[in-house]
Amino acid sequence: MAGGPLDLWNHWSIQILVLLSLALQVVLFFFAGIRRRGVNPVLRILLWLAYLLADSTAIYALGHLSLGTISKERKQGELVAFWAPFLLLHLGGPDCITAYALQDNQLWLRHLQILVVQVLGAGYVLYKRIADNGFYVMLASVLMFAVGVVKYVERTWALRGGNMGTIRSSLKRGPDAKHHEFHALDQGFREGAANEEELYVRRAHSVFHICKGAIVDSWIEKDSENHGGEMLRDIINEGYKGMWTLMEVELSLLYDILYTKAAVIHTWRGYCIRLVSPLATVAAFLLFHFSVKDGHRRTDIAITYTLLAGAFLLEMASLLMALGSSWTYSFLCTTRWSWFRYAVLCTGRWNQLRQLVKKITRRQVAGHARRWSGEMGQYNMLHFCSRQDTAFSPVLGKLAKMVGLKEWWNSKHYSGTIQISDELRLWLHWYIEQLPRKNKVNTQGVLRQNWGVQALEVHRCYDNFKGYLGIELQEGIVIWHIGTDVFLAKSSRAKADYGSAQEKLVKTIRILSNYMMFLLVERPEMLPGLAQTRLYQQTCENLVDMWCKVESSSHSHPNRKIRTMMKELFLWRDDPNTSRLLQRDELAVILYSEKPEYSTDVPRLCYANWVAKELLKQEKEKGSKAMLDLLLHVWMDFLVYTANRCSRESHAKKLSSGGELTTVLWLMADYFHKSLLYPQFPIGVRTDSPEDG
Repeated sequence: MAGGPLDLWNHWSIQILVLLSLALQVVLFFFAGIRRRGVNPVLRILLWLAYLLADSTAIYALGHLSLGTISKERKQGELVAFWAPFLLLHLGGPDCITAYALQDNQLWLRHLQILVVQVLGAGYVLYKRIADNGFYVMLASVLMFAVGVVKYVERTWALRGGNMGTIRSSLKRGPDAKHHEFHALDQGFREGAANEEELYVRRAHSVFHICKGAIVDSWIEKDSENHGGEMLRDIINEGYKGMWTLMEVELSLLYDILYTKAAVIHTWRGYCIRLVSPLATVAAFLLFHFSVKDGHRRTDIAITYTLLAGAFLLEMASLLMALGSSWTYSFLCTTRWSWFRYAVLCTGRWNQLRQLVKKITRRQVAGHARRWSGEMGQYNMLHFCSRQDTAFSPVLGKLAKMVGLKEWWNSKHYSGTIQISDELRLWLHWYIEQLPRKNKVNTQGVLRQNWGVQALEVHRCYDNFKGYLGIELQEGIVIWHIGTDVFLAKSSRAKADYGSAQEKLVKTIRILSNYMMFLLVERPEMLPGLAQTRLYQQTCENLVDMWCKVESSSHSHPNRKIRTMMKELFLWRDDPNTSRLLQRDELAVILYSEKPEYSTDVPRLCYANWVAKELLKQEKEKGSKAMLDLLLHVWMDFLVYTANRCSRESHAKKLSSGGELTTVLWLMADYFHKSLLYPQFPIGVRTDSPEDG
């Protein structure tokens, strides 16, 4: 071929674009769900590219077709006009993804404007060309055009429905009635892990209106919530595992509302569209099959069959996924047609259909893929500042520094992840449960006191530490993060006085401290209050200077040091929980021994050092166990305050990339607060701590 790739594009550009558009729809259909649980950044980038390319490819192809209808420079097959409705269908997108980011919902009016332009463009293409293909193809085009327009409008409507203002307006009209019927119909789901998961999914639907009210910070009248009180009572009284499961499922449902078509699918209109669209596609397929195809290129005919088959398979999959979704159960339970609800639910027919759909689609019965991954980030400032910033630094880090991505590399390379343990879940559940009972939140569910205050007051040492909690939350995190590491490095733990229970406390404290620092460094949007970036950077510089002064006097074996440095050359991630633990403690001891005084050059190291000294002083008076309990409660207080005071929009945005621990805790705190609104449904009171039980 004389022209090579350019000649290929000139002759087959529209065919390439149409097939690429279909392929991108398939990719989005199968992989859009990976965002529910934090995944490999490479996969997320590929999904992001597919999402952007899907719209731009379809829009470009429609524009290409529109220009082709008035251009006489080169002969186009008349059959390509039949492909315009399929591009509209592709712009409608799969049901499992509408918005990639929350901002897409906020820009729904822009999508509406694009919708109008693209529908007019596709209509123009059909008007100019489709009559030349015969009556059968023209009728098939009209059918597919109608399906494409409806699905594209549906996507735009779903974007509008995922907007915070729209959700708030829907709550003002009141939640759906008859949610209490879930409880009566769920009694059969009591045994087996899969059935237990199914039970919690259905329970989550029954109180989901509370979750929607929380995300838009909208007040729901007490009388309208009463039907969820009994459900909350049962779940809270079952213990921490049930509450954690409920929160994770609730956030999964919230993800559906914000980032998929769930809100528009599970209505009478949505189900009708999913029933009609496969039938319309089959009708279009038959009309095209029996049409006269003389004069059309075989390649164009094959592409048309591919588009019809792809559309049918995607629409059928959409129908099956919709009918087998737990959202359908919610819809059936709240429908006003009692005879229909009885015929479908009480007879067990819908349960049989759901199981069949799961087998066909090979979906896991347990449904854990819908829920939060259970991972929490880790970042330690002393670990970062004791790094080997020499010629043996990672190669990728040097490249990142060359292209101006040094800060990005440092935050990614020196961070890690850890799976949250059941023990930590129990501690956090207990801590949050006590807040509304002890009148620590106001009528809106907002914490009354600043970070760390409650923990210090409970341990009767607020006066000793009140000047060192920081003016802003991020300042307090820096001070107590460093102070915690210094205290743990200098405490009696070094003398092997700790038992196994205390070692568990130490591990939990470090995890919480590192997680809060991870949020400060890598998720600053999840922290309330003013950012303290300069304070963090200057503190790091001070710690690096301290480390470099004594690094030359290290007594490590030189050969071992060289082997370690060579290994770091190609290290992708330097996890703070597994590497350079001795160096971290050594830097903590150096900081303690230098006793830095306050100055503008060393802004908060003196505060951190003072916190550590006061903890060590009280350790001698009250014992190690008392100080570990204090630190654990302080860090839980930091964490719960962060979750409670973080903006609702930040919580909603984070759901599109796997969710965050603080989001789970925020929702849990809100539900415990709401539970006090139901005096007619008494809830068991537990005041003892997890270690007491």
